Amino acid sequence: MIEKTGPAFAALKDIEGIQEVLPHRYPFLLVDRVVELEPQKYAVGYKCVSANDNFFTGHFPERKIMPGVLQVEAMAQLGGIVMMDPDNKAAQTNFFFGGIEGCKFRKPVVPGDILMMKVTLTKFNKRFGVAKMDAKAYVGASLCCEAELTLVMGK
Repeated sequence: MIEKTGPAFAALKDIEGIQEVLPHRYPFLLVDRVVELEPQKYAVGYKCVSANDNFFTGHFPERKIMPGVLQVEAMAQLGGIVMMDPDNKAAQTNFFFGGIEGCKFRKPVVPGDILMMKVTLTKFNKRFGVAKMDAKAYVGASLCCEAELTLVMGK
């Protein structure tokens, strides 16, 4: 992948920049790095899945698997970054799930995996703050999770 450059991307590519945009914090911040970003179009980012992640103590102790709902949440967080307008920081608000459609889990995600995500904005009604996103998550070349996400801007 080719890294994008520019002031908007430079501010978001590391965890400190991500935390300036996303309201999520440990243990629920699920985007470790953004490697490509074209605001209000698409983003590519990843989550390093570690055996130390707190959800593995209960899901499942004998066979650790990243919960599918957290894979979808990670893609939604990356989608929230896509929605934000880097030229209008004052207009940035929180975003919420409006819906999840066509979600499929294809392969388990386990400790040691790097969950590489691509989220593409397919439709955005700025007046109502509603966005549709095509979201896919991979480990290596294997598709693990895919869904159409609806995100809604809110106060």
